[in-house]
Amino acid sequence: MTARTRRFRFSTALGLSLIALAGHAGAQELETGLRGPVLESEITAILQPGAQVRAADRADRARQSTGLPTPSYRPATESATAGDTARDDRSLFGTDDASNPETASSRSTRRPSTAVQRARQRSERNAYPGDATPPRPEQGVDPSATGAIPSEEDEAGEREALRRAEALNPRTGAIESDYAASDEDPYAPLGLRLGTFTVTPTLEQGIRWTSNANSSANGREAVLSETTLRLRAVSDWSRHAATGEAYGIYRKSVSGEETSELEGGLNGTLRLDLAGDYTALASLGYAVRPESASAPVIISGVEDQPLRHTIDGSLGLAKELGRLRLSAMGSVTREIYGDADLTGGGTLSQKERDATLAALRLRVGYQVSPALTPFVEAEIGRRFYDLKQDSAGYERSANRYAARAGVMLDIEEKLSGEASLGWISEDLDDDRLDTVSGLALAASLNWSPERGTTVGLDGSTTIEGTTNAGESGSILYAANLRLERQIRANLTAEAAAGASWREYNDGAHDLTLSGQAGMTWWLNRTLGLTGRARYETRTSSLPGRDYDATSVFLGMRMQR
Repeated sequence: MTARTRRFRFSTALGLSLIALAGHAGAQELETGLRGPVLESEITAILQPGAQVRAADRADRARQSTGLPTPSYRPATESATAGDTARDDRSLFGTDDASNPETASSRSTRRPSTAVQRARQRSERNAYPGDATPPRPEQGVDPSATGAIPSEEDEAGEREALRRAEALNPRTGAIESDYAASDEDPYAPLGLRLGTFTVTPTLEQGIRWTSNANSSANGREAVLSETTLRLRAVSDWSRHAATGEAYGIYRKSVSGEETSELEGGLNGTLRLDLAGDYTALASLGYAVRPESASAPVIISGVEDQPLRHTIDGSLGLAKELGRLRLSAMGSVTREIYGDADLTGGGTLSQKERDATLAALRLRVGYQVSPALTPFVEAEIGRRFYDLKQDSAGYERSANRYAARAGVMLDIEEKLSGEASLGWISEDLDDDRLDTVSGLALAASLNWSPERGTTVGLDGSTTIEGTTNAGESGSILYAANLRLERQIRANLTAEAAAGASWREYNDGAHDLTLSGQAGMTWWLNRTLGLTGRARYETRTSSLPGRDYDATSVFLGMRMQR
């Protein structure tokens, strides 16, 4: 055999071997299919210690659970090892052992091609057209099996984490947004917390100059040291309400006419919200002060005016019946006078002036709207004097009658209060004394035309008794108009104007006019400077009762 022939045969044998090997590899690829690309996450999961064991445990729990089965991952192009049931954990790419009979049997059946898989999917869509979906077994959702539907605990945890994140990183407005001022008053008193009450104390100390120290026809000027203490308590109850107020004023002459006065008082109110739209109302008060030299009862030859003690209380019940507003109120007022100190020594008893007034008021109102409630009111009462006859022999106890018509207003924060007009009379037991009667005017209104401005109007009608021989008494009409304006957060201005008309039963009269203006400048929430000026004048048809008085006060005010 020649060398050429041997080379030809060797080349032929080598070519046939290569062709046979290529055919065997192609047949194996056609039998098992292409594996496709391997993701980095799969490689990392396989390389982690115990990854295969954990995956097998999860698969076992998923098969044993009663929840919805977890669908396995199925790529669009089937990999060469998609049907493998056994894999060598030590192999990075999962190379199958050809000697394994299970692997060999799994390779005997080829996976359906992509076209066949798409045909099956079209058949399923045709079986359930539209939005219909294949029926699912009615089983409870097991989060450990599905891993796709979060549990309520997971959602609650996520919400809590979000809330904490928002608390640590609050939202802020844009830099160019408008400045929003706070509603809190930086100079308002904070008060003291005592149980369920908030108590606000206020102390005022200053010097007052006055041209008429005792507001009398022959009064002289004086410089007084004046100290005023006020306490206000307000309840903080979810139901019912209570308020309490107390004050004390002490004046002492520093120079000029000798004067030493002490006055004070306290009062409290209670409102109980009962069942059935009933409301119980109660109040109690006490006040003491020296009687004014301009009082209707003239006591001559005294060094100091007697002290006047006033105790009053009321108890009532109100009912809302549809639009009707019904109420009944009983009240008692007790007046006690101390002895007057005479100029030449000794005292003059005022016991004959001590009296008690008891009255009952019945009111019926109709609520036209939440802001407007007209009403009518009737009053009946009795004034009892401690002594049946005074020193002049007159019986001054009297029966009291009154009728009024008015309106209650409540326009949110703009206008509130009530006003009434009627007739009042007191018929004395002694036939020698005439009945004291006249118009009954009353008002208590508060108006706020704009924020920081408050206008108030108070009016009253009072029947005053007397012990002057042959006189029945007098009727006093008083009105006071006040204005308060907050110029700045720490600067407040106030003004007031008052007028009173006293009409005696014999035709005589007194007219008193007054005006006052003042300002308070707060240095901080606790301390402020205050000042005010006042002028008062009286003209009377009776001799020796005209006077005028001017006063200026400057001091400091402290609050908590």
